[in-house]
Amino acid sequence: MDALRRLTRWFVDPQFEHRKKFLGSLDLFADLSSGDLGQLARSLHARTYRPGEVVFVEGDIGRALFILESGSVELARRSPGGEPVKLYTLKPGEFFGEMALLESLPRSATATAVETSRLHLLYRTKLEALLRSQPRIGTAIMRHLARLLSARLRRVSGALTAASAAPHA
Repeated sequence: MDALRRLTRWFVDPQFEHRKKFLGSLDLFADLSSGDLGQLARSLHARTYRPGEVVFVEGDIGRALFILESGSVELARRSPGGEPVKLYTLKPGEFFGEMALLESLPRSATATAVETSRLHLLYRTKLEALLRSQPRIGTAIMRHLARLLSARLRRVSGALTAASAAPHA
């Protein structure tokens, strides 16, 4: 048994195992098995951004989902006057840019690393390849994104309904 453990440690890539464990901790990938997480981990591109480095710019065509492993990333949008307006600061375990997996439209905000930040990118082309070769993985991701977008739509619909019911001055 000890020989098997030593052999396993020799052949197992600790960074790959760390990435699988991180991915498995995210709600987005909660429905995936360990083997599925390994396939997914091989499909991701990891990148570290320096403080102040722009991840993407408002108006760029989206091509990837970004998953924040460490650090923080600020999302900001330009006001009609051209001033940046901070929308949200993402923390480790959060993801952004998910609409890029569904459609090729311009980004609605600019994303900038606030501190040294490690991100994992899932490109739309990689997701499409997963849907063809590993449909279980691609379907699980798409199902989670559908639930997320549905919840957002319900939240916005509720806010609009509440705003329209409020007395106008």
